[in-house]
Amino acid sequence: MTEERSSDSAGEQPEHKPVRPRRSARSSRSSASRNAKKSTSAWRSVKEILIVVVLAILIAFIVKTLFIRGFYIPSGSMENTLELNDRIFVNVMNANLGNIDRGDIVVFHDTKNWLPAQPQGSDGVGGAVRSALSFVGILPDTGDQALVKRVIGQGGDHVVCCDADGRVTVNGTALDETYVYPGAAPSEIPFDVIVPDDHYFVLGDHRNASADSRVHLAQDNAFIRKDDIIGTAFVIAWPLDRFHILHHPDQVFADVPAAGSSDN
Repeated sequence: MTEERSSDSAGEQPEHKPVRPRRSARSSRSSASRNAKKSTSAWRSVKEILIVVVLAILIAFIVKTLFIRGFYIPSGSMENTLELNDRIFVNVMNANLGNIDRGDIVVFHDTKNWLPAQPQGSDGVGGAVRSALSFVGILPDTGDQALVKRVIGQGGDHVVCCDADGRVTVNGTALDETYVYPGAAPSEIPFDVIVPDDHYFVLGDHRNASADSRVHLAQDNAFIRKDDIIGTAFVIAWPLDRFHILHHPDQVFADVPAAGSSDN
């Protein structure tokens, strides 16, 4: 009998070809779908961020226009109430509603040209960004063309300096001005004025360092128009160690009679 021999003789290994997995059309479509979903999800996230940013800017602009604005104090004319480099918040609503009273600290547009003209040069990209953020209300206004003073007289008031004791009088009533800078006189410049309707007579608390209504009487531009008032300061927000509410000095003006009811 003949012996059957295996076709795989000893010492020989069968040849194996590598098996390559085949990607089905369904798998390709699934991968493409996943990539499309990831792309859509990423764009949705970007879109949501953009919407939030735009809404934040819009809200800041509305708040600035109708309610609150921030300002930077660049001088010492309101010391010690406001100091150099203070950041304050101003209630715009009071000005919009015409609620401005004697004793209020007001920020107003410099339409009377009390300040020297500001250069129109650019500070580059950084300056443009700061200006844009200030415009929409995210950063405080630098106040380059705005001023801050205290209202002493309003339309119809008879404001005089000074009486026998060196005090400012309004409608015949002397003011005990507790907010005036220590050691400063209520005024070293004499004046006797009647405030026009819809205007205000304003002074700085640091009378020796304030170019206010007194100084501009000779130029016939001493009174601030009602429409130029931006708002009333109500808080010092920065620096933190000076954070506090700015209270109205009610007791100073409590006894002042209405315009026209005294010997004016």
